[in-house]
Amino acid sequence: MIKPLDDCVLYTFVDTACLRGRDAADVAKQLCDGGADVVQLRAKNCAMEEVRQLAEKIGPIVQGAGAALVINDYPQIALDVGASYCHLGQEDFSGFRSVGEVAGAKLLKIGLSSHSPEQAERAVKAGAAYIAVGPIYSTPTKPSARPVGLEYVRWAAKHVAIPWFAIGGVNLETLDAVLEAGARRICVVSAILNAPDICEACQSFKERLLSARRS
Repeated sequence: MIKPLDDCVLYTFVDTACLRGRDAADVAKQLCDGGADVVQLRAKNCAMEEVRQLAEKIGPIVQGAGAALVINDYPQIALDVGASYCHLGQEDFSGFRSVGEVAGAKLLKIGLSSHSPEQAERAVKAGAAYIAVGPIYSTPTKPSARPVGLEYVRWAAKHVAIPWFAIGGVNLETLDAVLEAGARRICVVSAILNAPDICEACQSFKERLLSARRS
């Protein structure tokens, strides 16, 4: 059974830009073994058919572990492989007024990136299942993105009622400040995928997130 989004705190990635020759299925398994609640497939420089093949490969691993599978950018692939969510960036959603326009008649749940309170409010109004809040800090994953800082996290903690995840430069050194600003869910890319032990890195983040939830 897939974990409800309200209970998810650690959102991770199988990002093809960070695999460095590793098998996507092996990485997905390590993420799940470490306690990832959500695993997004992000394959920015891959052809659509390759994304589909990767999704079919990691989907059973992620969902078999009870984690939510997210497909970045491709709603149809998300539908075809039975993913829990599709994630879209602001540039992908700019021409739509609601997530229903993206999903069509299918009840596909959409997560949206947001970089400001205005974008967050629009995403919630549009029916997003969750939003990503950031980038909090500069990040090698998206070097051109301008950091929005912790003030946006503080705003989200007070004003966003749907599940939201702090993203961008979140690592074990910056995590305390992000938690103190009010985040209780985070997205982590490079700090986990570049760690010597992916499973162990996930466990470290998960323990601190669960501790913050209990406090």
